[in-house]
Amino acid sequence: MPQRDRTVRGDRCFRGEEAGMRIGFVGAGRMGRPMVERLAGAGHEVRVLGRSAAARTALEELGARPVGRVADVAEGADAVLVCVFSDEQVRDICLGGDLLSAMPGGSVVVLHTTGSPDTATAVADRAAAHGVAVVDCPVSGGPHDIAAGRLTLFAGGAARDVAKVRPALDAYGDPVIHVGGLGAGQRVKLVNNALFAAQIGLLAHAVRLAEQLGVDEGSLLAALPHASSASRALAGVEARGSVAAFAEAVSGFLGKDVDVVRATAKECGGDLGALEAALQALDGVLRTGSA
Repeated sequence: MPQRDRTVRGDRCFRGEEAGMRIGFVGAGRMGRPMVERLAGAGHEVRVLGRSAAARTALEELGARPVGRVADVAEGADAVLVCVFSDEQVRDICLGGDLLSAMPGGSVVVLHTTGSPDTATAVADRAAAHGVAVVDCPVSGGPHDIAAGRLTLFAGGAARDVAKVRPALDAYGDPVIHVGGLGAGQRVKLVNNALFAAQIGLLAHAVRLAEQLGVDEGSLLAALPHASSASRALAGVEARGSVAAFAEAVSGFLGKDVDVVRATAKECGGDLGALEAALQALDGVLRTGSA
């Protein structure tokens, strides 16, 4: 496979033959803003929804073109990337507004928000009437990963549709993993987040065990990252100083995703097995503020 032409200028990565897509973007917040910066830096033409004057000024400074309406984001776009917080917001934008009808035939909507696979299906059903395809592509990582171009992306959808949007996704994603058909991206991300949340719950149990054995939480967290039990969850807990502090820090996004995975598993007639006990331990930490 030929190597991509990559030229690094400062902290931005430019790919010559892959540049030049016309991108619409909705959701330039904590995660979306660095995505917009990477897209513009990679040579793509980016239209971004910016409702306030301050937001529009900030987006212009990133090299994007701010617009005031969702329909304007879609005008002439090869792809529209949606990176809002909740599943409900995705439905509002894609099903309750005029985004899909404003998009050109043959374009693609990319859903970066973690949510229900049913939402991706509903958006795809509505989009098909306008000749628009959908790729569900939730992400794993944070703004620092986007800025470094190493955000993990789980893409679900037809291979041809994922290929269409890959030049845009490559601006901030590495790896970009095509995990299956439409909805598969959401399913993989939900399993990932359930496992991550369960690991935090297991750490709460570990802290309790250590205290029963006469080892305080601080001493335990100073030691475990250097041993075979190390994990991303443990690294996050160590950085925050306690299981409770880390659980509280991630509860905003992780809590909604755990709710979705529980509901999705129930709808499919499945169950979370041993993960559920660990998730209940995490629920206890959030309720009481301690492990």
